[in-house]
Amino acid sequence: MHEVRKQGELPTGLFRLTWPIFLELLLFMLMGTADTLMLSSVSDDAVAAVGVVNQCIFVCTLIMGVISHGASVVVAQYLGARRNREASRMVALSITLNLLLGLTVSAALLLSGQVLLRHVNLQGPVLAMAQTYMGIAGGFLFLQALINIFSSMLRTYGFTKHSMFISIGMNVFHVLGNYLLISGHLGFPRMGVAGAAISNVVSRSLALAVFVWMLYRVMDVRMAPRDYVTLSKEYVRKILKVGIPSAAEQFMFHGCQAVFLYYVSFLGTAALASRQYALSISQYIFLCCLSIGFGTAILVGRKVGANDTEGAYRQVLAGLKWSVAFSLGMDVAAILLREPIVGLFTDDPEILQLTTRILVLSLLLESGRSINLILVHALRAAGDSSFIAYMGFVSMACMSLSLGYFLVFRMNLGLAGVWLAMAADEWLRGTLFWFRWRSRAWARQSLVTPEEDPAPVAAGG
Repeated sequence: MHEVRKQGELPTGLFRLTWPIFLELLLFMLMGTADTLMLSSVSDDAVAAVGVVNQCIFVCTLIMGVISHGASVVVAQYLGARRNREASRMVALSITLNLLLGLTVSAALLLSGQVLLRHVNLQGPVLAMAQTYMGIAGGFLFLQALINIFSSMLRTYGFTKHSMFISIGMNVFHVLGNYLLISGHLGFPRMGVAGAAISNVVSRSLALAVFVWMLYRVMDVRMAPRDYVTLSKEYVRKILKVGIPSAAEQFMFHGCQAVFLYYVSFLGTAALASRQYALSISQYIFLCCLSIGFGTAILVGRKVGANDTEGAYRQVLAGLKWSVAFSLGMDVAAILLREPIVGLFTDDPEILQLTTRILVLSLLLESGRSINLILVHALRAAGDSSFIAYMGFVSMACMSLSLGYFLVFRMNLGLAGVWLAMAADEWLRGTLFWFRWRSRAWARQSLVTPEEDPAPVAAGG
């Protein structure tokens, strides 16, 4: 499990970090599809109810990401600086903070969830099922907050493969629980939506227990009980310095997607369906780039903490090369096979034609995103989160929404106008972040300095 590394040596290579992250993210996407299919055996109302609640839970997960985003960057830099004792203290503090945040969010969903669901115009059986799911899954959302921080820390220590295996186990238990409880197989009661929520909670509880055990095993300097209750203003400041801008950038992105959805709602049901199908296909295209971004961030954080700015700079160039290559390959394949791929989702001629046209534009969108994803994660790992948030506001909120409105409603480009506006945003941010990375201004944003007498760092494989 443990392996002692020489001073300054990184724990593992980019590929060894990236492929488990890729499989973990891919599995989550596939399990989401499986959830929908299994709930569809109950009714379309059940799918709609759980879908609405999961949208609320997703927003809450973004809020809880403030701590885990910030802590993963700061801990990576402490490990790179060989300040391992302080890294373990930071891990303990981030666990406590995420638990408190998770309990707060869970309590808010329990107290105001029913009011929230009524405000999104749910009625009748859909409202009743949504309230049931919200009461169980939302009330135990603090489990996901803890899973987020433990899995993030496990990856930061270089053990991405172990995080992947735990996530696989969690999703297998979740599907098994759905099978037993949604439709009542093998003598279990038929519980419908409530069964899906209970399966969610039980699988996450089991995964959390394994995450706790595993993180303690891989840490070379383990957390002391007092570390969980010792509040350090310096540590909290460093976490929030990265975490708040990171969360703000995520909120801006998803907020802009909501506005684009509003634009598309004026184009008719065919455009709405085509948008959903195109996005479902696109997520598999950029999944590999996202995984490379996560792996690059771990390595960059270590190198920045070790004051190896040249190594961090070169690492990002390597990540960009692989990200762009994978994106172009997947894009070309998707374009060449676009008709049979879209045919898996629909046989409506209008939707089929519109979606296949949009997929051709994915070459422009995803190529820009392949650059943007690597540079965003790299700059964040270097501690340069504020620049990301500022440029995100300029590009996403100011430029892309205005451009999208102009292309959709003034130029009458329809759904293609939305895709072109999103592509313009990805390329603008990617270009701005590229010049920022080349300027090396991020090197002045490091949150820690290397320790003079380093201790060995445990590393994963």
